[in-house]
Amino acid sequence: MRFDGPLHKGRLLRRYKRFLADVELADGSVVKAHCANPGSMKTCLRDGARVWLSAAPGKNRKLPWTWELIYIGKSKIFVNPVRANRLVAEAIESGAIAELAGYDGLRREVPWGKSRIDMLLEGGRRPCRCYVEVKNVTLALGGGRSAFPDSVTERGRKHLEELVRIRRRGHRAVLFFCASRDDTRQVEPADEIDPAYGTALRRAAKAGVELLAYRVRITARRVDLVERVPVVLP
Repeated sequence: MRFDGPLHKGRLLRRYKRFLADVELADGSVVKAHCANPGSMKTCLRDGARVWLSAAPGKNRKLPWTWELIYIGKSKIFVNPVRANRLVAEAIESGAIAELAGYDGLRREVPWGKSRIDMLLEGGRRPCRCYVEVKNVTLALGGGRSAFPDSVTERGRKHLEELVRIRRRGHRAVLFFCASRDDTRQVEPADEIDPAYGTALRRAAKAGVELLAYRVRITARRVDLVERVPVVLP
């Protein structure tokens, strides 16, 4: 996924009120950027760290800047979960995700029950529909271990319940972990943060929900999914 325009380098001053971040740009000016990540962003925040922002000049937006990337030490992290869905959709359509290849059509934000599932794949040589829910993984546990979620997520648990219902109807149901740290070697549930989610994830896996995780490669121009990593349920 290539960014819509050039990213602007800066230095993180603070993240606050969940959806706001103050960033000092290279010219010394300080701007307020939108933070699209609603989680705690634990292990993704370090004052003074290098960050990259996208800009939407001339558009009718209260905040023209959006926080996209942060570099902490040797780790590069893609922090915008909205774009993560686009990244996964583009990778599926290009055939980069072998496990989800073979479908002719991809639809976004498809209603199911009381929820919306991120993607529906249908048509082509596959015998049944495939519903895909994407989760952006940024929490680091150390040693290449990344985990989801980084804060309690009732919404995420409900998505798992919907995926189980989809599977019971005879469709494919996939939970896709977009491992948005380039140092990720495996993905697992963050049981210490949200044990109820971990329980629901294990229950979903036993019910036939497929768990996929792919690691990213990050530059200041683009983000790509490059390698499948294991989902571990300790």
